[in-house]
Amino acid sequence: MPREIRVNELTALKEIAEMLNSTNDMDQMLNDVLLKLLEVTDFTTGWIFLIDDDVPGNSCAAHYNLPPALTAGNYALMCGEDCWCVERYRQRKLTHAVNTIECKRITYAVTHQLGSTEGITHHATVPLKAGRDRFGLLNVAQAGKEQFTEEELALLQAIALQIGTAMNRIRLYQAQERNAKLYAKLGDVIQQINGVQDVNQLPIKAVQYIGDAFGWPNVSLFMFDGQQISLRASYSNGKVTKEWTSLAVEVAGPVSAALNDNRLIMESSCMEDSWLSQMGIPSYRSAAAIPLRVRTRTIGVLFISSPDQRQFEGINEDFMYSLGDHFTLGMENLRVYEHRSELARMEERNRMARDLHDSVIQKVFSLSFLAKGAENVLAGRDPVVQRSLLDIQQLSQEALKEMRTLIWQLHPAGLENGLLPALKQYGQGLNLTIYDRTEGVIELPRAIEEAFWRIGQEALNNVRKHSGTETAYIRLNKQQDGAAVLEIRDEGAGFKVERKKGRQTMGMRSMRERAEALGGALAITSGRGKPTIVRAVIPLESVQAHCAEEKGNRYL
Repeated sequence: MPREIRVNELTALKEIAEMLNSTNDMDQMLNDVLLKLLEVTDFTTGWIFLIDDDVPGNSCAAHYNLPPALTAGNYALMCGEDCWCVERYRQRKLTHAVNTIECKRITYAVTHQLGSTEGITHHATVPLKAGRDRFGLLNVAQAGKEQFTEEELALLQAIALQIGTAMNRIRLYQAQERNAKLYAKLGDVIQQINGVQDVNQLPIKAVQYIGDAFGWPNVSLFMFDGQQISLRASYSNGKVTKEWTSLAVEVAGPVSAALNDNRLIMESSCMEDSWLSQMGIPSYRSAAAIPLRVRTRTIGVLFISSPDQRQFEGINEDFMYSLGDHFTLGMENLRVYEHRSELARMEERNRMARDLHDSVIQKVFSLSFLAKGAENVLAGRDPVVQRSLLDIQQLSQEALKEMRTLIWQLHPAGLENGLLPALKQYGQGLNLTIYDRTEGVIELPRAIEEAFWRIGQEALNNVRKHSGTETAYIRLNKQQDGAAVLEIRDEGAGFKVERKKGRQTMGMRSMRERAEALGGALAITSGRGKPTIVRAVIPLESVQAHCAEEKGNRYL
């Protein structure tokens, strides 16, 4: 090879290398390098195809000085794959710079008279790659040139390697930049989630924050209760829906897999006719199921789906795990905060109960004792005074009894150990025999537990006063639709419910109001000689409004 040609090649490679390192914009780099290539060589025309091995089709990312035949129809010929170079590239048979026997695109343009080819009939082609990464093809042509020399092909090979290395560098840079933006958005989402003050509001707020921040079309939150998974909240195209739909663990597709395996599940497939679609999850072509982990166990799944098959391209697993772990941490922190607030509230009630016991009860007891002493001293002297002292004794005894009941309500012994033990102990204190049973209830929100406690107290009082029996049956269970149910039954004398509707007692009205205040309902069924059943049903998610209102009042 003449020394002059070798110097020209080295100069061309140097100028191209300098240009390739001048930008991190892929489109600009490809257009600039193609122009520089044509400037430092004798080639007159060039174009670059970007080809993804996993996606059909190709894009003409850069071109220069194409003849009219190849630009006709808004560059329609440059979009198809029906050519030798793309076919061989797809088949992984094109590994180095080669001559083309004939350009099928040019032949098609000539056959259909699409325009002038300006003397171009053949081109050289070389794959763009860096190591094992493949990006596409570089094609160059020259009017009247049907054969490219070995030296020209070698130069194209060297330039293609430079371009491939630059493309790989830019893609790595873009991936790092994309990850930086993702983590910045994640920081904003974490801050928003940590700003939620009500654990019952957290599901609907979280899916909206996540969907809005990352531009994901569908975000759903599933929670696991030890037996089933339930859809708690769903975000779809900017709208949030609060759900409470349960389904078996084994039928939820990728959600089930993430839950059972405690690992991230990412897939690209078209979901149709599955349990997820029946729950309102839109059909998707790509999805990510992120396990929500607390130490070694999975408590739920954050499910993200999209009709775009490449929605999660470039997002690494560590980021997805971070999103799920931060959401779980925010949820656990909020629960700890609410638990501490509830403990503080209970401690205040306990203090009030102790103060009432240590001060008021002792004074009332002293009043009763003094009245009894005065009666003994004045016995038989004045009937009016004696009756007054007896009245004082009776009233003080009644006040003592009512005060003890009030203290019990403020600080029910055993409620901290569960609702059923407290109700059972309360019923036994009324000299009732109590049979209790629980089904499917692991833990109740405090607001529902207190409502059931008050309803149960009143129902047991009515059993003692009106039923004519000394036995009561208490059942606590959880329905499939996510509602908690308290049922108290006795097999006493019964009563006509229709007659009671028009003149409900204060106790009956109080029970109904407590259930309805939490979005629930209370039903009483009975009849002469039939069992009386008091049944309170409260949806678990309905505590949201109650808790929010109560919390707002505490902060005022």
